[in-house]
Amino acid sequence: MNGLYHENGWLGKEPWWKDATFYQVYPASFKDSNGDGWGDIPGLISKVDYLRDLGIDVVWLSPVFESPQADMGYDVSDYQKIYAPYGTVEDVDALVEACHSRGMKLILDLVVNHTSIEHEWFKESRSSKSNPKRDWYIWKPARYDSDGQRMPPTNWRGYFAGPTWTWDELTQEYYLHLYAPDQPDLNWESEACREAIYENTMRFWLERGVDGFRIDTVNKYSKRTEYTDAPITDPNSPHQPAPDMWCNGPRIHEFIHEMRTKALEPYGAVSVGELSNTPHPSQVLPYVSAAAQELDMVFEFSMIRLGTGGMFGPKYIYVPFTLPQMKAIVAKWQTFIEGTDGWTTVFCENHDNGRAVSRFGDCSTPELWQASAKTLALWQATLTGTLFIYQGQEIGMTNMPPTWDIDEYKDVESLSFYAEALASGDQKRISETMRGLGILARDHSRIPFQWEDSPNAGFTQEGVKTWMRVHDAYREINAAKQTADPGSILSFYKEVLRLRKKYKDLFVFGAFRLLAGEDESIFAYVKESPSDTQRQTNGHTHHGDAETKKMALVLLNFSRGKRECLDVRSALGCGTQDTVRLLLSTREFGDGEEPAVGEDERMPDLKPWEGRVYVNF
Repeated sequence: MNGLYHENGWLGKEPWWKDATFYQVYPASFKDSNGDGWGDIPGLISKVDYLRDLGIDVVWLSPVFESPQADMGYDVSDYQKIYAPYGTVEDVDALVEACHSRGMKLILDLVVNHTSIEHEWFKESRSSKSNPKRDWYIWKPARYDSDGQRMPPTNWRGYFAGPTWTWDELTQEYYLHLYAPDQPDLNWESEACREAIYENTMRFWLERGVDGFRIDTVNKYSKRTEYTDAPITDPNSPHQPAPDMWCNGPRIHEFIHEMRTKALEPYGAVSVGELSNTPHPSQVLPYVSAAAQELDMVFEFSMIRLGTGGMFGPKYIYVPFTLPQMKAIVAKWQTFIEGTDGWTTVFCENHDNGRAVSRFGDCSTPELWQASAKTLALWQATLTGTLFIYQGQEIGMTNMPPTWDIDEYKDVESLSFYAEALASGDQKRISETMRGLGILARDHSRIPFQWEDSPNAGFTQEGVKTWMRVHDAYREINAAKQTADPGSILSFYKEVLRLRKKYKDLFVFGAFRLLAGEDESIFAYVKESPSDTQRQTNGHTHHGDAETKKMALVLLNFSRGKRECLDVRSALGCGTQDTVRLLLSTREFGDGEEPAVGEDERMPDLKPWEGRVYVNF
């Protein structure tokens, strides 16, 4: 949407962010520069060269603003100050310069569905019913039952377990919070509130050179204003899931278009929004259609939430899933933009989920850990859309050890769901919740980055107490060890990111076609360059040359056993005289072992957790 384009080979001009690789930094856990056990911006600056060498184009910095840290910075008390343990505003300026001087960009995490209760706006709002900022938040009077007992305005359940309403004694009303009571929701119905958001939280940072925002909870700004009870779907709880009451509300597209027009577009800022409760492409496309002029791209979470029991009561009761289920979801979100002017994203990790190699790969042995992490890398790097990598993903960081107990979990959501299970007195529920947390909890992605094999994994100095415990396996899994190893996961990420850029027509912009959708072990798909047809991107139509059409066959063995290779020539539509070659494999081959692609040869079986890419050029 930002109007800034670059030449993208024969495809014509595309917005720069489409073929960029983004890297999410969770600052508390990335690199501590001053020995207080808490990561900081100077620590990140010291590692920008590491990110450049990896092949990163854009750093996404999770919240660093002033905050009481009730939800790790997603409860902002001042958008124009930096939480002191992270650094200063001047440190952000230095980070902008460090990125820009290396040809990279920086986006910040924008949290404007809610603030902290410590924000001056909320302090004014709750000071009296007549305060001019009263309607900058959502206040409602109490209800009363037949016995005269005070009740919240609705029966809605929040994301962190418990009600979405908290009583304020001073003004004798409830305020709405979809998350923790410390995070009151802003009222986007107030025009004055919206303008303050644009000025104080967006223009302030864009003026300082920031290149855009990842926008938190972006489709929750417009609530259904009738504020009625949700249907009873959990008879065991007084609070009921009600996402339809606040997701994709009646004015949401108006609000986001206004945000773009007033705050993003004038600066050419890139935007990526976090969407909830949008399982259908028809719901997502209006947010990312170039013609709609709202967001550049969004995160849709159907795939990354595989295994969860839903977003509310049973979220951490683990639900096993099959590879065909995963493939169907990936195919849906890979193909939904075809023939449209929309765009999509590619990701399998972030700060709100367990580690990909622990959830989708195989950590049962060191060999399978490395093999599966490489195959996940190949999978992500060959999918259409803008690629996002989360810190530590590139070295195969894993979930916290299963021997760690609940005391090592720090996240407000994890602790709230565990407390709710404890309060039930149901031992089975407690056990299942703890098992689910061990796979899915947000804490897994938040432990300190493993830089090297020295004490505290090089995240901070020896002897310092880190804010979260360092993983027990840091001596085996760390960036320094992998940097020196050409066969490591990190080295493989560097290679696949290089190839993704080199063959962007296939891997970034290519059409996706799933093969063998019901196969329980093999994830196979064809990527086809759009060169033989007219294609429209970001409102621009391009004409390609049919002779330059390219195809790639991606074969991923998501199992511990050998699996027969598909018929490569058939999948690529090649005759016996056509060129077919192996572009990349996740495993190294010995002398005479590399699979040749002759006229009639059958390809060797895929080894456990092996991935390959064959091409027709």
